Amino acid sequence: MSKSKKGFFDKFANWMTQFTGSSAAFISAVSIVLIWAISGPIFKYSETWQLVINTGTTIITFLMVFLIQKAQNKDGKAIQLKLNELIAATKGASNRMVSIEDLNEEELDKPHKFY
Repeated sequence: MSKSKKGFFDKFANWMTQFTGSSAAFISAVSIVLIWAISGPIFKYSETWQLVINTGTTIITFLMVFLIQKAQNKDGKAIQLKLNELIAATKGASNRMVSIEDLNEEELDKPHKFY
């Protein structure tokens, strides 16, 4: 699929995945926590002060779970396609291994025991 055909969410998810794995994102997160910690005495370590960081981190964690899962799904699919191509291109390789990831646990146990 060409980049121009990608949807907004795909573009956003790719950008966000790249950003959240960067040094800038880590430094930003540490800075936010430091600012929050330093502001403790100003707000007398109130319940509201604690609630701000708890709510913020909970929301970010909740959203990141879905973003990470999307990135892992994409990476997993790409890896499977690459492996399938290698199996298909290798003389003597068993084509039964192509798309083996679609098998259930019991079906996967049989080749696992064989190999």
